[in-house]
Amino acid sequence: MARVSTSRPRRRTAKDQPGRDYPALVKRMERLIEISHTLASTLEQAKLLRQIVDVARELTGAEASSILLLDPTSDELRFEATTNMRAVDLEGIVVPREASIAGWIVSNSEPLSVADTRAEPRWNPRVDEMTAFVTRSILGVPLIARDKTIGVLEALNKRNGSFNQDDLTTLQWLAAHAAVAIVNARLFQQSDLVAEMVHELRTPLAALMAAENLLLRPEMTDEQRRELVNTLQRETGRLAQLTTDFLDMARLESGRARFTVERFDLSELIAECLDVLGPQAAERKLELTVEIPPGLPGLHTDRDKLKQVLLNLLTNAVKYNHTHGTVDVRVESAGDRLRISVADTGRGIAPQAMARLFEKFYRAPGSERFADGTGLGLPIAKRIVEALGGEIGARSSGTGGSTFYFDLPMGPLPAEPRAN
Repeated sequence: MARVSTSRPRRRTAKDQPGRDYPALVKRMERLIEISHTLASTLEQAKLLRQIVDVARELTGAEASSILLLDPTSDELRFEATTNMRAVDLEGIVVPREASIAGWIVSNSEPLSVADTRAEPRWNPRVDEMTAFVTRSILGVPLIARDKTIGVLEALNKRNGSFNQDDLTTLQWLAAHAAVAIVNARLFQQSDLVAEMVHELRTPLAALMAAENLLLRPEMTDEQRRELVNTLQRETGRLAQLTTDFLDMARLESGRARFTVERFDLSELIAECLDVLGPQAAERKLELTVEIPPGLPGLHTDRDKLKQVLLNLLTNAVKYNHTHGTVDVRVESAGDRLRISVADTGRGIAPQAMARLFEKFYRAPGSERFADGTGLGLPIAKRIVEALGGEIGARSSGTGGSTFYFDLPMGPLPAEPRAN
């Protein structure tokens, strides 16, 4: 009689499964645990999205990674972050939900792996056509938070071989943590900005209420009434400016600010800005000078947003300058980047204030004696410059004169893989 073994079969583990690199998988999970703490503590959405796509590309061995989010107002699916791409270059790319891989993932709240896009009927080549990049394969997973799909995380073009189960597990794990972090960042920014807005609105509202009560008193003279009317006009204008700045900041922080890229003549744009500031400069007897190198090529970026930054810096240079002073605008080129600087001959900025210049609502001590402001102009300028792929900074001796400058790429960055 043949003997039959009664021992139970050994349970297979990940080490026994063919084609799996167990040590590499453990390293991935360790890296995911490490990055989860970073994501949970990052409350700035642009920085958060950048971290997510960088890690997704790293851990899946992909050529690139992208995040597409549903616009909370229009419900459109838009690119919000890709590896090695400026935020401004993502503008205008709306992915159709009814005829695209990302749209299918969002609609079904399920992951999807496409080994060959050419053989996939759900593949929409429009983005490739816009970026002159060939997408060969895609691994996409939904971003789900509180039982709601808010977007898609994608890995593009596996560098070696094809996307496998380990890649899918990794991307799903990352997406789960990323979705929660994105929602938390949005909520924090909204609540933080609302609290700051309420605080900042109190001062002009209090002035308006006081002026209104005084106007109703019969003993007020005509001269006093005229002064109160001037106060009403000034504080109403401040409220209007606060509202505009709050909306700009909210859009920039939430990623809902839209950019339009075009090529234009920087010299003409600077001339427009100086024309706007000309009357204020003349009133304070300021000299405006411009230095632009000859033969400067056209700048390829968002013209209106750049004008907003320049007007902010020029306005500050005029407001905080000494009478009979100067405002110097200088453009310098270095390789494929430009530096635009605005220098004034004003009071200067104290060293202890320099580190806080670009904080929301911060105003250097004593500056309120010279000019009104919302404390949002420089933070907005910083957000715009960074979205355009640049950096902004300032320098001052602290005893006289200040220079604000920012660097920008002159043309679009090389096309990177972006899937739809």
